[in-house]
Amino acid sequence: MSLLKRVANLFKKPEPPKPEKSILTVGPGDVVEVSLVTYQVTGRTRHSHRNAALLTLQDGNQIRYLHIEERERTEYELYTPIDGRLDSFDEVPTTIELEGTFYHLEEQYSGQVSVAGKTPFPAAGEQYVWQFQSDDRKLLRIEWQDGRFMLYEGEFVLPADVQVLRGT
Repeated sequence: MSLLKRVANLFKKPEPPKPEKSILTVGPGDVVEVSLVTYQVTGRTRHSHRNAALLTLQDGNQIRYLHIEERERTEYELYTPIDGRLDSFDEVPTTIELEGTFYHLEEQYSGQVSVAGKTPFPAAGEQYVWQFQSDDRKLLRIEWQDGRFMLYEGEFVLPADVQVLRGT
């Protein structure tokens, strides 16, 4: 290395440190731990008008979905897909009974989503979401996009039980 390059390196500003991965910025290839189970993130669906993301998590053959939303505080919900269907997105009821548990509509919204990796809906577009909760705090989530429904059952997860282990 020449003397001129060495002197120039002395006055060069150091590179800024890379920002640490937050749970809302993780994507396919990252590794997260949820309730002491390690998952690889295989996909991410991000809502453009909400500070929320739905991560597709895989642990072996098991696929789960982690919904993260930042409001006054960050809320985490872990979902498992369930079989079922509805006839029309115009006729989603406000109360649903599944195996003796009654779920009541808590929130309904729609908006543009962007997708990365393996997600339930392979393309970006307009998505409609209905979120339900039962009296014993069980969760039900219904998504509709491109003429297709996805149904999920889930539960709340404590913020301390979610960690980003490795980001790409």
